[in-house]
Amino acid sequence: MRIGITCYPTYGGSGIVATELGLELANRGHEVHFISYANPIRLDPDTPGIFYHEVEVSTYPLFQYPPYCLALASRMAEVAERHHLDLLHVHYAIPHSISALLAQEMITNRRLPFITTLHGTDITLVGTDRSYFPITKFSIERSDGVTTISEFMRKRTVDFFGIKEPIRVIHNFVNCSLYKPDEEARQRGPKRILHISNFRPVKRVTDCIRAFAIVRREVEAELVMAGDGPDRGPAEDLAYELGIDSHVRFLGKQDHIERLIPRMHALHLPSETEAFGLAALEAMACGVPPVATRAGGVPDLITHGVDGFMEEVGDVEGQAGRLAELLTDSALHRRMADAARNTALSRFCTDLIIPQYEAYYKEVCEASGTSNASVVSNFIAGT
Repeated sequence: MRIGITCYPTYGGSGIVATELGLELANRGHEVHFISYANPIRLDPDTPGIFYHEVEVSTYPLFQYPPYCLALASRMAEVAERHHLDLLHVHYAIPHSISALLAQEMITNRRLPFITTLHGTDITLVGTDRSYFPITKFSIERSDGVTTISEFMRKRTVDFFGIKEPIRVIHNFVNCSLYKPDEEARQRGPKRILHISNFRPVKRVTDCIRAFAIVRREVEAELVMAGDGPDRGPAEDLAYELGIDSHVRFLGKQDHIERLIPRMHALHLPSETEAFGLAALEAMACGVPPVATRAGGVPDLITHGVDGFMEEVGDVEGQAGRLAELLTDSALHRRMADAARNTALSRFCTDLIIPQYEAYYKEVCEASGTSNASVVSNFIAGT
């Protein structure tokens, strides 16, 4: 099957999920074409079955802002025609689904279906800026298929937009062969807590610093902050003010997070809200128990007290207490690390989730009446 994928190529969950999905689909024999303004994070264009098509946006004095949405639509239509794409799969509603709709209208000799995957901030953005409400609702309703990454996100979208068409929940996934425990690496050096994010305010990165200062009262430990964004500066300043800056490492953006996570003892995810919590899942696959907030789609992933802990948003002392438990109680850590790895293997491994996308692609193509639906059906069935 030939699939076009569009996502934001920046350091964020939606781009990472889209990239990993494309790589997994290529590994399963599909032909995947990424269409974006830059090479997505984690994408190696040299991977067999992977193709990258850059969207070039021209600037003219007439335009105050470059018309990316239109340039993207033109590029989508061009790639779809030239490479005979079976469908487009766009991640993040605005503006990608609108561009896909325009591309669909531009192709007149056949029906090109498109699927929109909602990741979280494409919906919460509308909650803070109502000017996006009509266009977001329109783009969702005109999509040939809609998926989202957690039950929380499905319910929120239905309630907020009044969507009547079904939204398919397909959870985030992790490559359990790539993300795996490394006990030998974990034993080297001090106890380590990891935080991974894009350092936006919703991630509450300063809570990581405050909680770590409390943890340091009980155990010698190091805090590793991976990622970058607007709140990195305030986090660095707070670490200095609390006198723990020599024990906090800011690594910036990391391309191979699968090499970093297995060396950690716990993950801290204190977000205001999370559509799912991909960083927590990747940590769990590596046998690194997460301490997260009971917010958004996180309960879809973590079973409190079994494979991780969940505390309330802003409860820094409660979160710090759980982190200290994991760093000081070796039996608890071993039990929870094993359970976390088992959750990843039994519920969220690529072998379980990617076939759900393949089946949905087949369903959407057949419902859209595309001429190659029988080919798609046979391909997925392996015949």
